[in-house]
Amino acid sequence: MAQQPPAPDTPQDDGVPEAGLNTDQASGHHRTWLERIGIPKPLFWGFVGVLIFMIGDGVEITYLTDYLKRPDGGGLPGSQATFATVTIYGLAVMIASWFSGTLSSIWGPRRVMWLGAAWWIVFEVLFLWVAIPSQSFALIVTVYGIRGFAYPLFAYAFLVWAQVASPVGMRGSVAGWFWFVFTGGLPTLGAAVAALAIGPLGMSLHATLVLSLVLVAIGAAIGCFGVREPHGTRPIADETVENPTSFKRLFEGVDILWRDRRTISGGLTRIVNTAPEFGFFAMFPFTFGPQAVDGGFLTAAQVAALSSIAYAANIAANLFFGVFGDYFGWQRTVTWFGCVGCAIATPLWYFASIASGSFAVAAALGIVYGILLAGFVPLSALMPSMVPGKDKGSALAVLNFGAGGAAFLGPITVYALYPFVGGGGVAIAFGLMYVLVAFLSTTVKDPSDPGEAKKTRPATTAAPSQPAVG
Repeated sequence: MAQQPPAPDTPQDDGVPEAGLNTDQASGHHRTWLERIGIPKPLFWGFVGVLIFMIGDGVEITYLTDYLKRPDGGGLPGSQATFATVTIYGLAVMIASWFSGTLSSIWGPRRVMWLGAAWWIVFEVLFLWVAIPSQSFALIVTVYGIRGFAYPLFAYAFLVWAQVASPVGMRGSVAGWFWFVFTGGLPTLGAAVAALAIGPLGMSLHATLVLSLVLVAIGAAIGCFGVREPHGTRPIADETVENPTSFKRLFEGVDILWRDRRTISGGLTRIVNTAPEFGFFAMFPFTFGPQAVDGGFLTAAQVAALSSIAYAANIAANLFFGVFGDYFGWQRTVTWFGCVGCAIATPLWYFASIASGSFAVAAALGIVYGILLAGFVPLSALMPSMVPGKDKGSALAVLNFGAGGAAFLGPITVYALYPFVGGGGVAIAFGLMYVLVAFLSTTVKDPSDPGEAKKTRPATTAAPSQPAVG
């Protein structure tokens, strides 16, 4: 895609030089085909590594809970298996999502990716060959829960790297590609690999988990060693930070929430972004499917297919809205397509599906929701761009924490409200959440946003000697 040049009066990327990724444009040379589709060439193998890593991580998503109930998988009761795979694991993901940004400020993103990769491999080995054979609930929960720290450190550290190393005009596209490979691996291709391994290939459930370990190791090796771009090898905090490698930075970064209130708005917007998605897929089996009081109108297979269809639409749209945001504006894309669009699509999906009793209608509206959900992609470009270099890691930590928090907010909303207001009330509540963050998202703005740059460009052109007010 063509880069969006910043307005002449727009401050450049505080403390993060663009040399190295933008030299072709500066010298007038033709860009590579990777750069034309929105991927900075030095970061290409990082995207490949994240994709393969997340495929490996996603292999277990569709069957691990059931496997842990089996005698060969630990023999845990259903409630204990769910507790192990959802509650503790999700809490670890939330915490690690925050530290992926703050540790990148201290060590640099590449070392954080190394940590996440090694963490996943070590604790997966312990999970497969120590915890599961022990059939100890405490050990299984502990080891698997601790492994939950791993994938956010690897994947989200690369998101930090990609954002601080990319030219401003490509950051929306880069965010789109990141979420494309992330969700393409977890859960989409990961679940497909599991289905292929367990089904046509006839592999045992344990052997399939070993396959996931192999895939993660391959993705980790590509991501950690295949990217040579220099921003990832040093702390991302800029020269204004005293002793940027101090571990005090882990906790100092929290104060960005009150030093720059835009980060609170951005963090809340990111939490609400995918919370209804997680909530709906937890609720659909007992509202649309055979677990419904009236028997529902979809089979269990159709409910599962519904989630796959919505995810597939979202994956494709991630790329579009990443590029689109670089032209239309990051904040405007998030507000109008992400927040307002999903505020309409969310209750429509539920009520129209119930009214029609048709899988085709439910699938079509799931596609609409999945596409509009991708309208939030430019938030990953906007959050680090609106703060100075010393705070970029903290801003991305807030964003990443929101991604982990969404997995909690969605199901908790369902479990708290459904007994009192039913599925319709939950759908309305989700729609109202999107309305709330639509207002909050209007405060998440920065002059480097292509939409803001377009507002200032005419004034700058008319009087180049006068600094325009962004």
